[in-house]
Amino acid sequence: MARKITIEPVTRVEGHGKVTIHLDDEGRVSQARFHVVEFRGFERFVQGRPYWEIPVLVQRLCGICPVSHHLAGAKAMDIIAGVPPGKLTPTAEKIRRLMHYGQMLQSHALHFFHLASPDLLFGFDADPAVRNIIGVAKFHRELAVHGVILRKFGQEIIKATAGKRIHGTGAIPGGVNKSLTPEERDYFLKSPAPYNIDTIIDWAQEAIEVFKKLHQENKDVLDSFAAFPSNHLSLVRKDGALDFYHGVLRAVDAEGRKILNDVDYQDYLKYIGEEVRPWSYMKFPYLKKLGKEKGWYRVGPIARLNTCDYIPSPRAQREFEIYKAYTGGKPNNMTLHSHWARLIELLHAAEIIKDLLNDQDITGSKLVKKGKKQLEGVGLIEAPRGTLFHHYRINKDDQVAMANLIVSTTNNNEAYNQAVRWVADKYISEKPEITEGMLNRVEVAIRAYDPCLSCATHALGQMPLEVDLYDARGQLLDSKRK
Repeated sequence: MARKITIEPVTRVEGHGKVTIHLDDEGRVSQARFHVVEFRGFERFVQGRPYWEIPVLVQRLCGICPVSHHLAGAKAMDIIAGVPPGKLTPTAEKIRRLMHYGQMLQSHALHFFHLASPDLLFGFDADPAVRNIIGVAKFHRELAVHGVILRKFGQEIIKATAGKRIHGTGAIPGGVNKSLTPEERDYFLKSPAPYNIDTIIDWAQEAIEVFKKLHQENKDVLDSFAAFPSNHLSLVRKDGALDFYHGVLRAVDAEGRKILNDVDYQDYLKYIGEEVRPWSYMKFPYLKKLGKEKGWYRVGPIARLNTCDYIPSPRAQREFEIYKAYTGGKPNNMTLHSHWARLIELLHAAEIIKDLLNDQDITGSKLVKKGKKQLEGVGLIEAPRGTLFHHYRINKDDQVAMANLIVSTTNNNEAYNQAVRWVADKYISEKPEITEGMLNRVEVAIRAYDPCLSCATHALGQMPLEVDLYDARGQLLDSKRK
């Protein structure tokens, strides 16, 4: 008889998801799906609100990556306020970048040290009572301390630029509402170790060395686990450099051939479509050029390092060259190498923070620009988890009339499902026994993308939950409705 295995909830991710794996009469995997079973509805919630509220309002999507939504919304509102992309005052541009790179630093530190490192340090089959951040703190104390302080430093950068660590108000349509004081700047530059940027850069470098050592010891697993070819999409700077805050859209295939060649993200609807499937509240984006079946892509650290040509900071560039050499310059399609890519980005974020702190514009007084109001704007940013789209249209009364959000986790939706199917095929079909280690492998595959599920769902009304179980002949065996 057909069987169904349910993993709920998926742990050590932000939000609530569920995985279902269907087995046929012979015990083989016939279907594996990653479901998002919560809804948010922000695309409707914001309708009717004044456009200037958007940067503060939309960050309520999430308590983990609010800065990303804050800035993506602000970038869209800049256009509506008549300030084109890249035309803010130098101080406003650099304060926003500092805020964003602080967000990248704290989020990447949180994910690697708190969420991912237990699997890498203790192994997928380790006792779950040990395989967690408490176990890391007990058996790898220095690593845990570094993770906490790296995250704290990033959060303090956010507080200094946005007013609060979570749900700040720093970015407004056309600019920012504060710059740094000399005292705030000097706190980050000159505080005793470890609370200064030079120590943070050194610790970010050391984190990369930790991963390299773990990779050397577990090369076969980290190279092969949930590895599959895919397309990759991200922003890049106009010269091809890695840039988290602004740029053009680029997409490459699994061999590195360009699919989108540095296009203006204001025109994203020409290139990206969204498919709806009945079993998940998350949409499935795809590149229109390739169609729904072949046009899905990955975003996030591994995608960004596959699309960019170089990293514009010296230490991270050296690590990028080592990273690229491992695949002979070809795109890296090894899912667990996303942790390697994430740590290179952690180092890059720390280096850019230092550059910005030493820039005289960071304490400037010209904060806001205004122009001729527009009725529509698109804001894009590279959030920690990947490319984040915010698209708004307003009416004559300055109220939001339309909102479309494609968040990083949504962009990775098909990749999650591919990863779950890979694990199911390998670890369930060959060994139908349901062990803690097998279940954790499914979560490891999802966790590598650092999903933020509460950001990614956009259903309306009452959330139904319906589960049907069919045998191999299509006959309904059981049905549960809530």
